[in-house]
This record gives sequence, C-alpha cells and structure tokens, in this order.
Amino acid sequence: MSGARDTDGEPGGWLGAFIRNAGYLRKWLILGIAIGLIAGLGAVVFYLTLHYTGEFLLGYLGGYDIPTAHGDGGAQGSAGFDRPWAIPLVTTGGALVSALVVARFAPEAQGHGTDDAIEAVHTDPRAIRGRVVFVKMIASALTIGSGGSGGREGPTAQISAGFGSLLTRRLGLSDGDGRIAVSLGIGSGIGAIFGAPFGGAVLAASIIYREDLDYRSLIPGFITSGTAYAVLGSILGFEPLFGFVITDYRFQSAFELSWYALIGIVAAAVGYLYARIFYGTVALTRRLPGGPVLKPAVGGLLVGLLALAIPQVLGSGYGWIQLATEKDTLMEISLWIVIILPIAKIVATSLSIGTGGSGGIFGPGIVVGAFVGAALWRLAEMTSLPGIPDTPAVFVVVAMMACFGSVSHAPVAVTIMVGEMTGSFSVLPGGIIAVGIAYLLVSRTNVSIYKAQRLNREAAEAEREGQSGDFGALGGAERT
Repeated sequence: MSGARDTDGEPGGWLGAFIRNAGYLRKWLILGIAIGLIAGLGAVVFYLTLHYTGEFLLGYLGGYDIPTAHGDGGAQGSAGFDRPWAIPLVTTGGALVSALVVARFAPEAQGHGTDDAIEAVHTDPRAIRGRVVFVKMIASALTIGSGGSGGREGPTAQISAGFGSLLTRRLGLSDGDGRIAVSLGIGSGIGAIFGAPFGGAVLAASIIYREDLDYRSLIPGFITSGTAYAVLGSILGFEPLFGFVITDYRFQSAFELSWYALIGIVAAAVGYLYARIFYGTVALTRRLPGGPVLKPAVGGLLVGLLALAIPQVLGSGYGWIQLATEKDTLMEISLWIVIILPIAKIVATSLSIGTGGSGGIFGPGIVVGAFVGAALWRLAEMTSLPGIPDTPAVFVVVAMMACFGSVSHAPVAVTIMVGEMTGSFSVLPGGIIAVGIAYLLVSRTNVSIYKAQRLNREAAEAEREGQSGDFGALGGAERT
C-alpha cells in the first residue's frame, strides 16, 4: 500500500517511478529499446508513405519516374519527361498542399525539422508536440513526393525524437535523461532510414554539438539504433541503401592520397556554400512578402522549372547517386550537368525547404557530395595523371563523407554512415584524409548546416544556467 501511495499522482505512475529510479543499465535498456522500436516503425511508415505519394504525384500525375537506389528497388527511372508542362504544376501543387497542412495544424513543422529536435535537446526536451510528428510526416511526403528536393531523414528523426520527448513528459524523466532520450531519437531515426545503425548511434552523440561529443548518449545509442535497424530491416530488408558499391578497392600508390586531399578541399568549399545558400534563402524568404503558404508554393514552382533543365534536382536524388557510382551510367550523364549539379541541388533544396517546405537536408547533402566526387572523377579521368581510380565510386563515396561530414560538424558519424550505406569501408584510409581536411577547413568558418548546434557541452551548460548567453558565439568567434 505504501508503494502505491508513493507513486500516486507522480508522472507515469509506477512505471515512471520504476524507470526514474532504475540503474543506468536497466533504464537505458528499457528506454533505448522503446525509442528504437518507434524509430524503426516510424521510418517504415514514412518510407512507405513517401514511396506511394511519389508514385502518384510525380509518377502518375507528372509522368516521370525518378531513378531509385539499390535498396529502394534500383529502378533506372524515366529517360525524359512525358509531360514536361506537368512537372512545375506537380511541384507547385505538392508544396502548396504541404504548406497548407503545416500552417493549419503545426506551424513549427516547416523546414527540415532536425534543428527543432536539436534545439529541444538544449532547451526543453519535453517541448516537441505529438501532432508535429504526424504533420511533419504528411507534409514531407507531399513536398518530396511531388519532386521537392529534400531528404527523408528529417521526418524520421522528428518522429523518434518526438517519442523521446513524449517519454520525457509522461514518465517525468529528468532534464538530463530527457536530453539523452531526444538525442537518441534523432540518431536512431536517421540511422534507421539510411540503414546505418552504427553511424546513427555515433550521430546521436555528436549532432548536438559543433566541437564536442555527448558521451552519455553513445552507449544507449547502440541499443536504440540497433533496435531501429532490426525493426526496419525485418520489414524492408537489410541490404545497404546503395548496395555494396566498393568491395575490392585497394590503394596502389601514395600519390592517390593527393586526390583525396583535393576532394577534401573542394568538398569543404561546396559544403560551406550549401549552408550559406540554404540559410541565405531562409533569411531572404522571411523578408519577402507573402504568407507561409504562398512562399513554399513559389519555391516549388521554381524547383519544377529548374527540373525541366536539370531533372536530377527532383526528389531525394538517391537514385542519381546510384547511377553516379557506375562508370557506364555516369558517362551517360552530360558533363555539364555533372559539374553543375552540386550547386543546382543546393539551390533546389533551398527553394524546397528553405522557403518553408518540409523535408530533411541530410539527404540532399550527400547527393551534393556525391556529385562533387563524380565531377572531380570525370574531370580527372580526362587527364593522364596517375592515381585515378578505375571506378568513379571511390571519389563519389569519399566526397559524400567529406561534404556533409564537414558542414554538419559530425565527421565521424557521417563517415561511418556513408560507409554503411554503400558497403564501402575499404576507402576509409582516403576517406578520413578528405573528411579531416574538409572538417578542419569548415570549422574555421563557424558555419554549420544545423544552426541549433551548440559549440560544446560547457557552452550548452552555461546557457542553461543563464551564466553566459553568448558563450557559444564567443567560443566560435575566438576560434576564428
């Protein structure tokens, strides 16, 4: 009877009390598996929602089938547009309906979503509303399924991060445990949708800071990401997203490393442009006339018009990465498109998501990186310089790691994730050189694709305690 009185009126009742009072192992075994289950199921639901939405909007209404990655079926896609006039109409209509849903039910669901989850970690892990999860899923499926340039990882991260926030509220978890729960949701959601559990676990610990690692989230992240991957794989399959792209690559000479240094430099420059153009578009959109529904619709129209010249900007773009990894299919793409595509994809993502649309920015970031590598390989292949791999896949995979790993300030996590997505860990010696150079260059600029990241744990703690509201900005200024 005394036990019943002790838990009467407490958050979560006896279950909440049990988890709050449990030891570290028991607590995070229970919470980690629970968040992982939701992350895996949420990723499956969103994947299927996006798949069928895209088939109807772009496929049936627009008459265009986007190429897909190996893990998504490996379809080659349409050779051209059957109804070119329909593409701008579909992208505009999808963006318009998506914006209407967001404006009516959850205005905070606009944008890429990952920043909101990171902000919740730092300010209030109880703050993510349950309805945001469902609105984000529907709005993102409409935006990306109609051809908007966005990634599917943003909605899945918000689903599982939202569940972590829900557990924090309902079970009365401490702020510290709540921050870990939401971080685990971010990492496991992204790791699940990409089929990259190890990288997702490391991402949970690293994505919330620019120059630090939350070690408290690392080990629970293994449980959560592993569970999410098991759930998703049991339903959709365990094949890597891009298959086993590189399996037998070996270094032949030390001169090859100079190419990876070059990839690192170029990837850093393009990653820097990605963040600046994206957030420049966000700032410009806020100053322009028009409401939260009109602006994304105009962005969708511009993306549709851009796609008439460069179809590769439509949708997530993962299928184009797949085609870029093979020499034969890469050579079929015009050289000027391969060279200009990284910037075109940045512009399309900025118009789709930066104007208020809904979708992730991680996915487009790896597409940008992939075509940085593809462009460098195509140009290098035209020369007689030594050390150039026979396959573009090596440059593509390494540039994916370097470009987004640097601008996200999560170089280790992104490197692991790309290795898992492509089954290509044999390129790691060159990859870490490219990623290291790219990260060092970007870190000198104080630019990140995730604005909500804090500099480090000390800066975040000082902010929470109200001792120095500008501590994080000061740290960044001193570094530069």
